[in-house]
Amino acid sequence: MSCHMILPESWSRQSQIISPSGSFCGSFLEDIEIPSYWLAMRGKRGSRGKRLRREITVLHWQPNAGSTVNSQILNEVSQCVESINGVKEGRWKATLTLYKPHTREPSQAAEFPRDFLGVSLPEQPNKYYFIIRGQRIVLEADSSIQTIMEKLQSYKTRIALNFDGFQYQLGDFQLRVGKVSPTHSENLRGIVMEVEYLPISSMEKARQIMEEFLDIWQEAVSKRSLPGQFIHIEPNFADYGLPDHYTSQHTAVQYAIVMAQLIASVQAVQSARN
Repeated sequence: MSCHMILPESWSRQSQIISPSGSFCGSFLEDIEIPSYWLAMRGKRGSRGKRLRREITVLHWQPNAGSTVNSQILNEVSQCVESINGVKEGRWKATLTLYKPHTREPSQAAEFPRDFLGVSLPEQPNKYYFIIRGQRIVLEADSSIQTIMEKLQSYKTRIALNFDGFQYQLGDFQLRVGKVSPTHSENLRGIVMEVEYLPISSMEKARQIMEEFLDIWQEAVSKRSLPGQFIHIEPNFADYGLPDHYTSQHTAVQYAIVMAQLIASVQAVQSARN
């Protein structure tokens, strides 16, 4: 089943049809057109060929009322990416841990932050990110901090989730689609998707292009009549002291939002069953 999509009118001017590799392709889904200015910005790299961090939008699957997430939905979503000429590049994995304070006196627990999260991202294997949502704090640390925390035993893992799936290249975008499951378990708890726009790291400048792409993607998914949709809740990054120039800390904050939404969804399902 193909996901044919019509781009917004603003993209019809000076546009050309291209394949994800950047070459011209007349057979590439006849009603999909990509703006020519994307081609001009394609392939910009940092020093020594290393790609700089670009803007990422993190979405999660929100099931319709009365339905749950399952592997069939994940397969349909992955097929939809491939049907619009997304080229599979390899596996992708991120992890997220919700910590709880480990204290001898229960009364001391109130002195520690409740929403204390740790995030590891594949593009920064030597870094680890902490988020305290209640106080709008995000910190970047060396990955060795996890070993230090284990030795100090000030905090223990309450919930640990893996975000595991595949990465796709689609023009100037990279899409990552994967399942959310507890560590050491295959039980599906959710579906997450990253959309990365490569040429621009300024969120303000990339906003319109990203929004238009997401509109196209949502239309493609809707044609499959799946029981739910992808949701993006954009945090106010300024509250965390983050600049307009995108960094991995922005990604970590978005994962903290996704974590909260996944927990709320699971709790809602459990309440409905009870």
